Amino acid sequence: MSTHRQIAAINYETAVRAVAIAMEVGESHGVKTVVAVADPSMTLIAYGMTDGATPHSAETSRRKAATSASTRRRTGMIPEALSITLPLATGGTLTTVDGGVPIFFGDVHVGGLGVAGGTPVQDAEIALETLQRLGARREGMPA
Repeated sequence: MSTHRQIAAINYETAVRAVAIAMEVGESHGVKTVVAVADPSMTLIAYGMTDGATPHSAETSRRKAATSASTRRRTGMIPEALSITLPLATGGTLTTVDGGVPIFFGDVHVGGLGVAGGTPVQDAEIALETLQRLGARREGMPA
């Protein structure tokens, strides 16, 4: 019987690169983004906030990153049956607002990316483009 388990987690360098890419993509879309990256345990690894971004987007981006890191799903694709109960059951820690995506390299899940600052559709577009530029997997997360 094993006494421990190993969990893959995004490293700081890659997380910071993801934040920088998302902020660059956001700027090209005219969105003042706030970006968070969490590891699979929902621990915040990297964070960035564009000058002039809305203050509440800071918490929203963190919740999107934590949700995608924990559930391994795009936040906007969490089943409708959970759209109210998930945030309520977790005291608002998790969210179903689009803009959060899990980060996979190949089949290895390493965390979640949360983008806030635009509309949920804009945030999701920025997050998906960030995954592509980062070299992470996008399959299973339609635009």
